[in-house]
Amino acid sequence: MKKSKQQADAERRFDKNISYAPADAIEFVRTMAFAKFDESVDVAFQLGIDPKQADQIVRGTVSLPHGTGKDVRVAVFAESDKAKEAEEAGADLVGGADLAEQISGGGDLDFDVAIATPDMMSVVGKLGPVLGPRGLKPNPKSGTVTQDIARTVAAFKAGRVEYRNDRYGNVHLPIGRVSFAADQLADNLAAAAGEIIRAKPSGSKGRYLKKVAASSTMGPGVHIDTGELEDLVKEHR
Repeated sequence: MKKSKQQADAERRFDKNISYAPADAIEFVRTMAFAKFDESVDVAFQLGIDPKQADQIVRGTVSLPHGTGKDVRVAVFAESDKAKEAEEAGADLVGGADLAEQISGGGDLDFDVAIATPDMMSVVGKLGPVLGPRGLKPNPKSGTVTQDIARTVAAFKAGRVEYRNDRYGNVHLPIGRVSFAADQLADNLAAAAGEIIRAKPSGSKGRYLKKVAASSTMGPGVHIDTGELEDLVKEHR
């Protein structure tokens, strides 16, 4: 794929061994994206946690002020009035035991978030082997097991995203698209980083934000100065 003059110039100025101010890192990510589609902009946080310890798991949700730029598909496990509530809120898939049976039989998994009412967890729990590996199993800690179905569906449609550390202690989050304005990406980055900082486990010792890098779908990772990132979070509070 042929690179644009703008991208080639950005790559000459970019040094993978340097940690940049958030605004500069975002600009490098945007200018180095050269795919023919609107690439996602993602941030990876390397955290000072021991992911093997249950009390050091970092997981939850964060609402990005400008959304992710992606049409989020939401599945809801609910019945009766709560199912109707989900449909009216714009959920893409709604059902109870029937939906669970459809999924367990190899049916439609074309959704990004799964939400369930508490009474449906006995049914949804059986889908752990299917939903778990894909990060789709509803969980109270991430706010996806709830009675407040309408508000939760609307929040995920508007830009709320789930996060959870991987087995290496890293958290990956989308913060938008390369077509977003730089200040929109900065706002989303501040919201994401602020949430990750807020979620620091009490058992985490030493340096918590070890490394942070941003990248587009097809582009290289650009390291972000963690001190300046913390300053950006404070500015957005």
